[in-house]
Amino acid sequence: MVHATEAYNPENIFAKILRGEIPCTPVYEDDYALAFPDINPQAPVHILVIPKGDYVSAADFAANAPPEMITGFMRALGKVAAAAGLEDSGYRLISNAGPDSHQEVPHLHYHILGGQPVGPLVVK
Repeated sequence: MVHATEAYNPENIFAKILRGEIPCTPVYEDDYALAFPDINPQAPVHILVIPKGDYVSAADFAANAPPEMITGFMRALGKVAAAAGLEDSGYRLISNAGPDSHQEVPHLHYHILGGQPVGPLVVK
């Protein structure tokens, strides 16, 4: 389990994907972000969007990324959702941070889920 305050581990799977050591099928890429389908989709549309930088969590990203990276990455999230055809029906963005969230990869990433009603925010 990943702790949101731990140091960035450059051997995580997303870092390896960014370096080209592990292949992926990009659905979007620019200077700030890379997006690709989740290998274990939880909805008809399930895309992962990762920043091109060494950030563990949203808090780490907000505190340490340069302003152009933050802006570029946020714009990429919107572009990916639009390109996936989710703007009219809606979608959910999820980013996990730390052990209580069940973050598995110590690299900031957002899940874009859509293509069907995604249900309540938290199942009780």
